[in-house]
Amino acid sequence: MGSYLADKRVCVTGGGGFLGRVVCRRLQEQGVGELIAPRSSRYDLTDAQDVADLFKATEPEVVVHLAADVGGIGANEQHPGRFIYTNLAMGLHLIEASRRSGVEKFVQIGAASAYPNRGKTPFREADLWDGYPEETAAPYGVAKRTLGVVLDAYRREYGLAGVHLIPANLYGPADNFNLDYCHVIPAMIRKFVDAVDGGHDSVRLWGTGKASREFLYVDDAADAIVAATTRYDGPEPINLASGHEMTMGDLATLIGRFCGYRGSIVWDKKRPDGQPRRRLDATRAFDLLHWRAKVDLETGLERTIEWWRSHR
Repeated sequence: MGSYLADKRVCVTGGGGFLGRVVCRRLQEQGVGELIAPRSSRYDLTDAQDVADLFKATEPEVVVHLAADVGGIGANEQHPGRFIYTNLAMGLHLIEASRRSGVEKFVQIGAASAYPNRGKTPFREADLWDGYPEETAAPYGVAKRTLGVVLDAYRREYGLAGVHLIPANLYGPADNFNLDYCHVIPAMIRKFVDAVDGGHDSVRLWGTGKASREFLYVDDAADAIVAATTRYDGPEPINLASGHEMTMGDLATLIGRFCGYRGSIVWDKKRPDGQPRRRLDATRAFDLLHWRAKVDLETGLERTIEWWRSHR
């Protein structure tokens, strides 16, 4: 890791979450000076006073902002107001508190859903403002996109080194498997495993199966975040991606096979597909972070399925 973080107090919001646990583990393994992982039961990050109290109590020098209010297509349809408010509020309060406290670096995790609904793929960072995001996830995507602008503005006026990372769809062990809020991979795994265990001969999935996504294993994302926190402080946003795109139909077939499912798949075409295609160009991550995803999709899926079978 080098000397930069060795004696630093690093605050990781969302440190108890799916991605945050892995990031915290990576930081601890590399000997970060002091790791601060505030819990929502103690500090409400949507409340400016709570955030001010957090910074007064812990005096962080580096902030890695992973906390987010997020979910799949269904959750985005049900909670557009909550998603845009909570994500904007958390980011704004944390960035302002960082400015007031003299934080050296603020690492913001964005979202691939911030990219335009339709456009040439793979999406490059320069494409971020070339159109409006897909409507079902637009409030969340716009919140994340806006926070990137806030970081740029604070860099130009106040000198806060703000880093904006944009990961592809994350997945892996310890993901959220609650069907009301989870994303596509844990939702499919849970449905196929339940079908196998229950002896069902059909599984119903949302959409047409034609939409495509790119997926990034959680450990790979954590490695990139730690690399950026350690050695990058530029203004350019950076995509984090695996370089492998797959349709929902092919993904369902693959997950079903790994789960031992032999029945039929029924696509509910009355439910939305979401964005037609989503793939990110990770060239900048390789050039600036010397990072490349290591875990292929099949390996990552097998690990995630194994975790769900043993922890559900």
